[in-house]
Amino acid sequence: MRTGMRTVIFDLDGTLADTSGDLIAAANTCFRQMGAGDMLSAEQDAGTALRGGKAMLRLGLERMAHDDIEAQIEVYYPHLLTAYGTAIDVHTTLYPGAMQAVQALSTAGYKVGICTNKPAGLAETLMTRLGVRQAFGSLVGADTLPVRKPDPAPLREAVLRAGGDPAASVLIGDTATDRNTAAAMGVPCILVTFGPGDHDVRALEPEGLIGHFDELPGVVQTLIG
Repeated sequence: MRTGMRTVIFDLDGTLADTSGDLIAAANTCFRQMGAGDMLSAEQDAGTALRGGKAMLRLGLERMAHDDIEAQIEVYYPHLLTAYGTAIDVHTTLYPGAMQAVQALSTAGYKVGICTNKPAGLAETLMTRLGVRQAFGSLVGADTLPVRKPDPAPLREAVLRAGGDPAASVLIGDTATDRNTAAAMGVPCILVTFGPGDHDVRALEPEGLIGHFDELPGVVQTLIG
């Protein structure tokens, strides 16, 4: 049994909230600026959206058959962040049961925090707009430290800022990035199966899988006590 202050750290995009609709809208703003139409759709490209802005730009530029994709990504990425920041919570919704699970964990004595590869300012804005920022003891973003996930340093920082013990922590996520981050720190990972990458997630063989947040407190208790 782990004896330090037990801590549960959450990824944000695709784990706590489905942010894909607003991310895709921001990317499409960039494609329109390039003189093209909307190159991405929320129905078809949610999985790409949850891998981040540059992944969306790359996919759209490939569909446009652009001849200098990487350079265009660097040019338009700041425009994407600006567009996203101005309309960050139009389509975004928290996944069912997410905040009930967070509250249950807090009530049971766990520290809770967020570790995301979204820029910290955008993550703070989104969680505040959604009315749930106060439920988390920490929020570490892509630019909080010089490195980002899958480097374990941001996860460790998120645990420490929440008041917890890194050795008694677990990361809740939805991608190989989260799986690799937890492995690099030597702690368990629980992946959600309700996101666009369901089958990919199962193939990663994390220590835990949940299909709904109702399952989370029990799986956390099994893994870290």
